Amino acid sequence: MSFDYKQVQPPRPDSSSSFLIGLFFGFLLGLGVAAGIAIYFFKTPIPFSDRPKPADKPLAGDQKAVEPAKAAAKADEKPRFDFYRILPGKEEPVTERQVRESAKQAAKPGAPKESYFLQVGSFQNPADADNLKARLALMGMEANVEPANVAGKGVWYRVRLGPYTRVDEINRVRQQLTQNGVDVSLVKVTDTATN
Repeated sequence: MSFDYKQVQPPRPDSSSSFLIGLFFGFLLGLGVAAGIAIYFFKTPIPFSDRPKPADKPLAGDQKAVEPAKAAAKADEKPRFDFYRILPGKEEPVTERQVRESAKQAAKPGAPKESYFLQVGSFQNPADADNLKARLALMGMEANVEPANVAGKGVWYRVRLGPYTRVDEINRVRQQLTQNGVDVSLVKVTDTATN
């Protein structure tokens, strides 16, 4: 006698139990992904965490003394677009001693006009220069990115602060940069158009 297999149907799993099993495994998978993301973010170092905290705000009585100092500082601020004057000039790296000596000579009439920049970096990739400029902006400093065509090396993008004319201002900015872990070099630009 032969057996007819067409009429025998395999037992069907309960559809509600398969839904619950799928829901349980989906929940476990989501929980595992969330835990992995949390571990990644907690292990990653926080950028700019070593940045010093800003000083406390002055008291109401001290506010009157601070306002004239701010007004004097705003009067000494640099012009916003200074690169038109800088481009025709000649530039060279200098030391602090040379800055002091040239400040004494600048008082003499007929001396060439000199200004100083703090160069923070030089990059072939403009995105790297913009990233450093943004990092300096987070420190409260306004930097400029200047493209320069270097012979044999192509275009480099320099990140600079300045121009500065006073030694004490240069030292203050340089000290603030070194406290934040930024290497800096001093560059002198001599304006040849005035000679």
